[in-house]
Amino acid sequence: MIALGIILLIVGFLTGISILWTIGIILLVVGAVLWILGSMGHAVAGRRHYW
Repeated sequence: MIALGIILLIVGFLTGISILWTIGIILLVVGAVLWILGSMGHAVAGRRHYW
């Protein structure tokens, strides 16, 4: 999810499409939150770890 967010940020920046930029930021933030929760040992969506 983090990688997809970064790809969308780059594509949105290069093409000037603002919706891709926005979706990329959202995916990047959600992926980072899930990664942090998973690394702290919290179960995320029924999983013990998330990557």
